[in-house]
Amino acid sequence: MLPDEQRRTLTGPEGLPVLTYVRGTRDSYPWADLAEVVGPDPVPSILTHMSGWAVSGSVELGEQLIQHGASIMRHAHSMQRDLISDPPPPEWSNISLPDGVHFAPCTRQAHHLFPAWRAAFSPEHPDHYHGSDEQALEAQLTPLLTGQTLGPVMPCSTLAVDEADHVTAGVIVTNRDGLPWIATVFRQPDPCYAGLGAALLRRTLADGAACGLTEIALVVSDANPARHLYEKLGFQLTSTSLTVLVP
Repeated sequence: MLPDEQRRTLTGPEGLPVLTYVRGTRDSYPWADLAEVVGPDPVPSILTHMSGWAVSGSVELGEQLIQHGASIMRHAHSMQRDLISDPPPPEWSNISLPDGVHFAPCTRQAHHLFPAWRAAFSPEHPDHYHGSDEQALEAQLTPLLTGQTLGPVMPCSTLAVDEADHVTAGVIVTNRDGLPWIATVFRQPDPCYAGLGAALLRRTLADGAACGLTEIALVVSDANPARHLYEKLGFQLTSTSLTVLVP
């Protein structure tokens, strides 16, 4: 839960609070993230004061907005991994990578990560960004790596690079208002890199625990098969949300 001072409040016609949220930007739209209903029906106020906004909240709230013309942007599940009661196995600290591939710290600029990151989220992927490559770099990856989207990148983030020093995969962890957050997991889709994302995740979890992190969280789209991998690695479902675009 975020501190109260970090949340904003939407009021209804009688001045009563109806919704609290965290202000942000999503796909160039103003974004009411982590929206929580706190009073009378917030839908009329959202439709009046948040036209053109992305709103992320409960499935119930999202469905109510959809009935009034909102469109679905993302159906997602929040998951969390306890690193204290269920510590990563010791061998995860010594994960081996395919021949010619090695670990590297996540200290590179966005354009070095972009080819692998963009290829990982093809047009068929539920998390594909439908803008141009230039827009994807400037509106998605660069703000993420510079801490503008989900907080500063944490040291336990890791990359995999090949013999030519090209990034082939990565796990980016950010400090999202005090909560370690896996912001993206990506790899080149070439079959020779199969399993690389899982290897990097195991290494990241082990490094995070070694650095004193007590937990780590993420969000995965409902249609993303990676959810099964996260479950296999010990992540537990905490909530389900809908992100919609208000008409």
